[in-house]
Amino acid sequence: MSDRHDDVATRAAEILAALGGVTNIVEIEPCTTRLRSEVHDPAAVDVKALRAAGAHGVMISGRVVQVVMGPEVDVIASDLEDLL
Repeated sequence: MSDRHDDVATRAAEILAALGGVTNIVEIEPCTTRLRSEVHDPAAVDVKALRAAGAHGVMISGRVVQVVMGPEVDVIASDLEDLL
């Protein structure tokens, strides 16, 4: 179990970095299978890195970034909150 949690925690750190780091995050929350975040600078978001971290898709609309993660999104969001 801890190995799986460590994997998710690592993915959360990769996602945070791909979203531009702590200073770029305004808000972040899970929404069904997506991680919804508002960022200060959408240009700082690295879509390739998000996909490498396991995102099935990424949608950016203005300063809102939605990262499709699947059913583990709640666990990832919890780990992201710990990193913020």
